[in-house]
Amino acid sequence: MTLSSTHSATAPEDGPKAANMRSLSRAMEVFAELQRAERPQRLSDLARTCGMSLPTTLRILRVLQDFGMVSQTDKSYRVGPAVLPAARSYLENDPLVVAARPILQQVASQTGLTASLYTRLGYERILVARVDGESPLRYDLPLGKRLPLTVGAAGKILLASASEAELEQVTAAAIGAGHEKDTFTIDELRSRLPTQGADYAYSEDERATGVLSIAIAVPHRSGRPSESIALTSPVESATEPALRAAVPELRRAAGRLSEVLEGSVY
Repeated sequence: MTLSSTHSATAPEDGPKAANMRSLSRAMEVFAELQRAERPQRLSDLARTCGMSLPTTLRILRVLQDFGMVSQTDKSYRVGPAVLPAARSYLENDPLVVAARPILQQVASQTGLTASLYTRLGYERILVARVDGESPLRYDLPLGKRLPLTVGAAGKILLASASEAELEQVTAAAIGAGHEKDTFTIDELRSRLPTQGADYAYSEDERATGVLSIAIAVPHRSGRPSESIALTSPVESATEPALRAAVPELRRAAGRLSEVLEGSVY
């Protein structure tokens, strides 16, 4: 009875605010799903993936369309042009990206490998900066691409110190986002992670065939890194020993970036 009374007293004030936040959260979920998609999405597919009704999903899409965040072609939806000014502002002004560019340039020049910076976003990672090495990669990986934490050296190193509960959440999220099969388990995820005490992760033919990668997390004062720097090469241009030999330089690059960012929001 007391709980019911308390809830009734606060409902008039908190109800509209809570409803607005739920609406915003749902809109961002739909928008994130469009970002993950490799092609335009139908209304029914978006509703099913996001676990929403068709009318709710349609209302969200129409609002996002009004702001240019979503575009529609026939019966399909895709990310709209309004994201470009936001992306430009981020790439030109974000302290992480600005600080990382010369550091990536230096490590790429010293090793001859492609140097990339990733930042964690929830249970995924995003490529935010890249400097090509001497040998071009076989695949196109645009800035802003949402990628899993469960495969690829740059993702796995960010999970090296994760708790059991977090690994369970990452496993479920990877399946839900379509990054992993429904049969993917936490034990399989554990088997992919660096061995205890290792400060770098290695991957070969994991996210892309014919690609070798090694990554180190950028130290963070909180003790929980959210960025990683990776060195990548086509398999015909480098070997696993060669990539592992570049770990000291990669470690120095991550340390320099951490020092530059110290005192900022990162």
